[in-house]
Amino acid sequence: MATPSTVRAQAARRQHRRRIPLHVGTLLALLFVWWLVTRLELVRPLILPPPGDVWDAFVRANTDHPLSSTSDRIVRGEQNYYLWEHLLASLQRIVVGVGAAIAFGIPLGLLMATTWLGTVLEPYLSFVRSLPPLAYIGLLIVWFGIGDTSKIWLLFLAAFPPITMATIGGIRGVREDMVNAVLSLGASRRQALTSVMLPATLPEILTGIRVAVGFAWTTVVAAEIANGIPGIGGLAYLAGQKLRPELVLACILVIGLAAIALDLGLKYLEKALVPWRGKA
Repeated sequence: MATPSTVRAQAARRQHRRRIPLHVGTLLALLFVWWLVTRLELVRPLILPPPGDVWDAFVRANTDHPLSSTSDRIVRGEQNYYLWEHLLASLQRIVVGVGAAIAFGIPLGLLMATTWLGTVLEPYLSFVRSLPPLAYIGLLIVWFGIGDTSKIWLLFLAAFPPITMATIGGIRGVREDMVNAVLSLGASRRQALTSVMLPATLPEILTGIRVAVGFAWTTVVAAEIANGIPGIGGLAYLAGQKLRPELVLACILVIGLAAIALDLGLKYLEKALVPWRGKA
């Protein structure tokens, strides 16, 4: 006999399968409209290149090809890197920046939620969270140069406020009677923190990490404006400067698809680490 959780899981899978044709149909319709608009020349190719040109730019960015139609010189991808290498360089910066934000933001959030530091530091945390990345990219370049250090700092500053605030919100949302119950049974404050408060807060922390990764990923173009090659954001910025909209759109599509893949990966990680979410 199937359990209620098994029945719900099977129903969710059936619903997901029914949505696949809808998603595929919507995507095909969008591609057709895009092709039709460019085919009828309703928009200049400099503003909206045809899908075929974007695909050619994507293929060109991932292969060795002649420098131009009149040149025999063979070049490697774009800016001497394949597109996947640009993407990998950006992902590496994201991993380092967000990883540092996790290592710093979670302990800081725990301290702010459980000590007087919250009263002192929370206004400053809100101040940093409210700043757009472009507001301090120039200052970071002055401090750390145009290398990877300034880019990683920018991604760190974009990621750690949502992680810290999610940790604070999760700790403050733990029911006091749960904590008092384990304390009354003889547990220490440290045991209450590790056995009750952290497991109860973990779903909020993982949500904060998802938000932070998304925010850091949207910041990657700003982070790679200066000396961002290799980097998918730097390539998109450089292609825009050179009036190559087909390559810009190819980079944008890769950035968007990578963001979806990252978010799906974090969703599955959340299901694996906190299977009790919504059930307790």
